[in-house]
Amino acid sequence: MTLSDQRENSAFARDILTVSELNQAVARLLEDSFDVNWVRGEVSNFMPAASGHWYFTLKDNAASVRVVMFRSKATAVGFMPKSGDSIELKGRVTLYEARGEYQIQAEQLRRAGLGSLFEAFLALKNKLNQEGLFDPAQKRDIVGHPRAIGVITSLTAAALRDVLTALARRAPHVPIVIYPAMVQGTGASLQLRQALALANERQEVDTLLLVRGGGSIEDLWSFNDEALARDIASSVIPVVSGVGHETDFTIADFVADLRAPTPTAAAELVCVARSELLGRVSRARDQLSHVMRRKLETLSQRVDRIAMGVVSPTQRLSHQEERLSGLVHRLRHASRRAFQQLCVQSDRVHARLKVVLPEVSTQRAGLSRTMTALSLCQRRMTVMRQASLLGLEAQLRALSPEQTLSRGYAIVRSPQGHVIRSSQALKLGQVVEISLAKGAASVQVQGLKHSDDLG
Repeated sequence: MTLSDQRENSAFARDILTVSELNQAVARLLEDSFDVNWVRGEVSNFMPAASGHWYFTLKDNAASVRVVMFRSKATAVGFMPKSGDSIELKGRVTLYEARGEYQIQAEQLRRAGLGSLFEAFLALKNKLNQEGLFDPAQKRDIVGHPRAIGVITSLTAAALRDVLTALARRAPHVPIVIYPAMVQGTGASLQLRQALALANERQEVDTLLLVRGGGSIEDLWSFNDEALARDIASSVIPVVSGVGHETDFTIADFVADLRAPTPTAAAELVCVARSELLGRVSRARDQLSHVMRRKLETLSQRVDRIAMGVVSPTQRLSHQEERLSGLVHRLRHASRRAFQQLCVQSDRVHARLKVVLPEVSTQRAGLSRTMTALSLCQRRMTVMRQASLLGLEAQLRALSPEQTLSRGYAIVRSPQGHVIRSSQALKLGQVVEISLAKGAASVQVQGLKHSDDLG
């Protein structure tokens, strides 16, 4: 794409462009025109930002270019470059629009001349990471107060002196077991594995330090061995790596349970300083002394209170005797008062009974007179009732239908037994029943005369 091609865009269709529009167009032109390439040069003005991004200049004898490597890519490099290092990087050409300066946005970075080793390092790192050997959840906890510390390194290495010096200063009470092994050159990785296996077989230490001083990638290559990495991951004893300087990274650092930037830092991480332990003991002793003193004071007060409540047996018996004597006196007095109250109540009841109870002889005579009067009254009422009954009987007989019939009257009934009181209830030819004083007869109506006809 050229500038003439860009004129088809809306920004270039105008006669006048803003600076931002011009830089945006140039940025698109650069990003579309250059593929991702490897570039070799020397690092200058290296500046790691607090955000984790890297900013530096890559130069040679005749030119220089600004480089930015963002944190997401920088964490995979494995080491931190410094000014003066010869490196090779792979990235995209972009434009920093704010200043109108073109730059390289690095995606990969390696030491110059070590491309094959670094590629192998990255390949092994990615492989083990995918297998989960770097998973923080698989890391073992470092023992805070180890009974002994093991060190895997060369007997002639400066790292060993640094570790022993740091441990002697911080924890002279902790025993140290050295498992010697080569840390550089042919066969070094095998000796490191054998030392690690020996430590796991003996089980005489609680923590293992895998350490050596700094060096080039070739010097540290024995710590990038895949078999050693797998042995570290499967170690029963927690492993702390302290290989190289702070900017050096090896596969052993990623797979170890804890990574220290230097051998000395590794020694400081695996044990608590003796002065700190003594301080803890002193504080615990003071706290315990304070607690015990408070406890003794509290118990002393309890003893004093109990002692004040303690009474001798003789004094206690005397108190009990006085109390018993008082109770006997109160019992006797209460008994006399109760007896007197019962006597008074009995007299009162007797007096009330005399008033309430009737005179039996007088009541008996009155009852006899009442019974005699009642008998006379009953006989008189019986005679009166009989006379009244006879009168009612005579009236009833005089008014009875039989008595009426005996005077020549008759009762006419329909075949259904209903009394017929009017000729209007009869029909010619109807058969009716006639009841007489003596006997009855069935007759047929031959003629009818109503009350209207009789008038």
